[in-house]
Amino acid sequence: MAVRQLAQANDEDVERLPAKTSEVVALARGPESTTERIRRLQWEASMLAAEHAEAFGADLMSMAVRAREIAEGGEAYPVGVRELASRIAADLQIRAKALLTIQQRVGPGS
Repeated sequence: MAVRQLAQANDEDVERLPAKTSEVVALARGPESTTERIRRLQWEASMLAAEHAEAFGADLMSMAVRAREIAEGGEAYPVGVRELASRIAADLQIRAKALLTIQQRVGPGS
């Protein structure tokens, strides 16, 4: 999950920030305009989507590890189960890495 750092900013700092990379709302200016609110909500949605995709990638990697453990579990598991788990482990690991790579390359908000 993405970590957010909070810091105090003055009006000049806020004006220089691109709308897509900041969730800073200047309260002294009054209520948000509709355009500002839409921009803020779109940014929040893209951040949430990025966090969700990263969590999904981590879950896939976790399942790949579990499948690998079963595949290497020896005689405790039937041969067919070990073989299927081995294929799933390889596939999940590749797909998880691809998903995380795409998410990192594209980044939130894109």
